[in-house]
Amino acid sequence: MGSLQVQAGSGKVTRTDVARYAGVSTAVVSYVINGGPKPVAAATAARVREAIKVLHYQPNATARALTMGSARLLGMIVPDSTNPYFAELTDAIAQAAAARGYALLAANSRTDADTERQNTLNLVSRQVDAIILATVLSPSEVAAMAVQGIPRVLVDQSSSVHGIPTISTDFEQGAAIGVQHLIGHGHQDIAILVGRDIDPSRVDPRHNGWKKALRNAGLPEGPAEFTDFTRQGGYEATRRLLELPKPPTAIFASSDLLAVGALRAIHEADLSIPDDIAVVSFDGTSESEFSWPQLTTVRQPISQIAEAVIEAALSHDDSDGKIQLLGTELIIRRSCGC
Repeated sequence: MGSLQVQAGSGKVTRTDVARYAGVSTAVVSYVINGGPKPVAAATAARVREAIKVLHYQPNATARALTMGSARLLGMIVPDSTNPYFAELTDAIAQAAAARGYALLAANSRTDADTERQNTLNLVSRQVDAIILATVLSPSEVAAMAVQGIPRVLVDQSSSVHGIPTISTDFEQGAAIGVQHLIGHGHQDIAILVGRDIDPSRVDPRHNGWKKALRNAGLPEGPAEFTDFTRQGGYEATRRLLELPKPPTAIFASSDLLAVGALRAIHEADLSIPDDIAVVSFDGTSESEFSWPQLTTVRQPISQIAEAVIEAALSHDDSDGKIQLLGTELIIRRSCGC
């Protein structure tokens, strides 16, 4: 080892400092850090790694990206990072990315189209290797976005965008499963809480699944309440349902957040769940397990989505813009009457 002494506050440690300490060239330091392109003897590589550790050297990620042709960094934009579903999905995608040697940089659009556009431009400027997008934009707006050839993968939607692969839950079929379960309990007046979309022309496939299940059972459509995808939105929408001359006997909530808001409204009305009114939700986050009563929920396959998203993001094969819809699982707890 060399005798180089680096004093605290004396400036940033450079690759030259590491090379001098280890008694090697800067090229050898580069080979060890980047895993090539030339092999380094095990003993020499060990000296370099020890020098990096002793000197607390931090490689320049930008310079490494230019050398390697990849930042090994993925970007992700979600509409609401406080929503337990998106929080759990982001964590699962980060873990799946890390397993392949990539870091994840996540951003929150706050369900605002302009913020999403700015987030996208910020990720493009950082030269991420791919962008994972739970978008609030229309398909044409997504397709028109200038991303300088950076691959994109869409999540949390069932409609296609030309040239961009989509990984999503089969929302329509999952919702139908949840409503069919309520029908199986003998409910004939089943309401739905639907999250309001920023694009009024876009129909939530969970709404379609609710309609499909009722139609197949020969039942009329119950009341539909459109509201914000929040606990407060679910609370206010359920209060409106309970003020109807004939309130529904069951509610299908298109997210766990809406369902948690519904539970509060029902409790405040001194009604029993599920005896007076049953509730089934959609998402299957940890929030559904710790509500009271525990929510029967249609669980989205978060781990499968994460793995499929990372595979699509790193494959760079997005020419056909194919959609991959993954199935759901009905988790039966107390809120439905089982």
